[in-house]
Amino acid sequence: MTEDPQAAHVVRSLRETAAAHERMSANAGVVVQAAQAMAAALKAGRTVFAFGNGGSAADAQHFTAELVGRYERERRGWPAVALSTDTSALTAIGNDYGFEQVFARQLAALGRPGDVAFAITTSGNSPNVLRALEAAKARGLVTIALTGRGGEAGKIAAHHVGVDEDRTPRVQEVHATVLHVMCELMEMELANG
Repeated sequence: MTEDPQAAHVVRSLRETAAAHERMSANAGVVVQAAQAMAAALKAGRTVFAFGNGGSAADAQHFTAELVGRYERERRGWPAVALSTDTSALTAIGNDYGFEQVFARQLAALGRPGDVAFAITTSGNSPNVLRALEAAKARGLVTIALTGRGGEAGKIAAHHVGVDEDRTPRVQEVHATVLHVMCELMEMELANG
């Protein structure tokens, strides 16, 4: 009896994903540092601004929803905004200043020193993400980049969490887990807040 090729593909994909997660465990320290930086900002009454393109925009929205709502623990909501959700701002800024400025312009308007600019990018090289990190850094925000192989975003950010995988789907799968782990760490850190 021959193996079903589609079932074999499913098994192979799941094993690749598990292996990517296992490789990421070597970077546990940088995940902790990034989560601690966000927890410190939230404890000080600051805001987390998350952003990215495409699937990373969806990840940013998912992440901020976990902060504003809750992850697993019943607690007060934390101030967090996904910069990809205001379509009027995105289209106005994109039209008037160019797509490279859609996140940077929002951070210039909304961000305050001590807030967090959390970039999520699989390539690490999206121009609008890079401009946002530069603007955030100049404005005194804490900068965090969750990337694939790093790119320029990893060089700009104060905290870089890189997922060193060749395939974008594997990077995105690990990103989802890392974001959940960060939520867990922050809830542990701020359990009474």
